[in-house]
This record gives sequence, structure tokens and C-alpha cells, in this order.
Amino acid sequence: MTFKLIFLGTSASVPSAERNHPALLVEAGSQRVLVDCGEGTQRQLLRSGAGFRRLDRLLLTHAHFDHVLGIPGLFSTLRLRQSKNHVTIYGSADTLDVVARMLAGLWGEGRAPIPLQLVPLAPGRVFEVDEFTVDCFQVRHRDTDSYGFVFETPARRHLRSDRLAALGVPDGPIRKDLAEGRSISLPDGRTIAPEAVLGPPEAGKKLVIVGDAETTDGLADKVSGADLLVIEATFLQRDAAMARDYGHLTAAEAASLAATSDVKQLVLTHISGRYYDEEILAEAVQAFANSLIATDFTTLTV
Repeated sequence: MTFKLIFLGTSASVPSAERNHPALLVEAGSQRVLVDCGEGTQRQLLRSGAGFRRLDRLLLTHAHFDHVLGIPGLFSTLRLRQSKNHVTIYGSADTLDVVARMLAGLWGEGRAPIPLQLVPLAPGRVFEVDEFTVDCFQVRHRDTDSYGFVFETPARRHLRSDRLAALGVPDGPIRKDLAEGRSISLPDGRTIAPEAVLGPPEAGKKLVIVGDAETTDGLADKVSGADLLVIEATFLQRDAAMARDYGHLTAAEAASLAATSDVKQLVLTHISGRYYDEEILAEAVQAFANSLIATDFTTLTV
């Protein structure tokens, strides 16, 4: 199974004509998870072709408005479309308080235009489905209670077609039993154990998403071995002092984290309009060659 990423918004706190406020859609198997929901996200969903179907999980990195102001508009549209989605929002207690007060100001205390559940985050497991797990970890960013997220698929062993044929295992549900580690019995009385037909283990996939961050300290073990790391790069190293003042990373810092953490690919987002993309990428690749900058509607598969 793979993770498909659709970048719906890649700007820093001030959007531009080309970049919308932050939002990222992750699709995996039958699941779709929205990470952050900046202003205008609902239109970006339409423009990307992703649409509104199966939008039932929303992960929020933190409560700054450029990451959450799209929620009321999206929910209002889901109501008007008579969506049957039951949306669960995951965020820190502080983040969920901002969301609840925002919705209360529009629809009344404790009310929302669609069925809604607010689930507070704590470091560790967020949720798991058949296809993958999502865990979270704390991130330091300007006195907020911020979180990053780790999407992982389990290691798997695939059936070897040559062994299945040699042992005369017919097509059908019994092959699924073998793939899931259960022995089967054939009509001729033979018992086939999974080990007889399974290949060597293949590592699962790891996707890490970090929103805004003021430092990479403490993140190395969280992002270690990631097939893809998505992280902000709001400033260049020449403006490192300004980055500290605003609680953000430089491209060089993000790339250095990837280089020292066995990350396979780095994707930079939360891009400031004060720089050209070429400048940001040039700084990043000096430390980590397999870097790229996301633009709105960039689509990647892990």
C-alpha cells in the first residue's frame, strides 16, 4: 500500500497568488486524512480534483489561524452538500479549544453544522486502521501546543507465486489466509503453512509530517528512517535570527535534519513569499540532495 499526498496549500502565514494557506491531503487505501485546514482549503480540494468525499479525519498541527481558519467554510459546504461525513478532529487541547470557540461563534455553543468529534492528542498513537497507523509527537513552535504526525504501514511478506504453483495452491480465499499468516488445508489432505509460500519481509512505509517548528532539536528520532519527510522551511539561513524571532526553521536546518536522520526524501513547505523557490532549494540541496519544494497541487506517492 502507498501514501498519496496532495498539497492543497503551501504558503507561510501570508498567502500569495500562487500559494494557499497550509493544508495537505493524505490518501491511503480507503482512507483520506486532511492535515491542517487553512483558509480556502475547500476551494483547493475542488481545484485539485480531490473533492469532498470521505473527509472524515482532520489532523491539526497547531492552532495558528493560517492552519485552521478554513474549517468553518469547509464544514458549511459539507452541510450544504448534505454530506454524510462524521468528522473527527485531532489536535492538542489548546488547538481544539480554538476550534470549538470558532465554531461556537458561528453556530452556537457546542454546535457544529455537521456531526463532529474533537479528540485531544497526547504523544503516541492517534488512530489505526487496517492499512496503516498514525502516531503523533510534540513539536516546539512559539509557545503553542504543536504536534507532528507519523504515518506508517506495517512490514509485509508477499506470497511467492512460484511456491504457490509448485504446491498446487488454488486461487481464492485460501491464499488470503496464507498471506495473513494462517495455515490452510487442501482437498487432498495436505496442510500448507504460511512459511512455505511467503517471501522475506518487506519494510513498511513511513511518512512524517511536521508543521511549524522553531527548532529541529528532539525531532531526529521521530523522523528517523522516513521514506518522506514534509517540514516547513520559512526562512533562509541568512535570516536565521529572524527565523528564531518568528519561531520557524530555515531551509538549511530542515535539510540538515533530513541528512542526519536517514530520511529518503525531503519536501519543504510553508514557503515565504520573501524568497524565490530557487534560493530555498539551492540552500536545502547543499545539505540534502534529495530535497524538493512543494507547490500547491504537488502530488507525491510514497
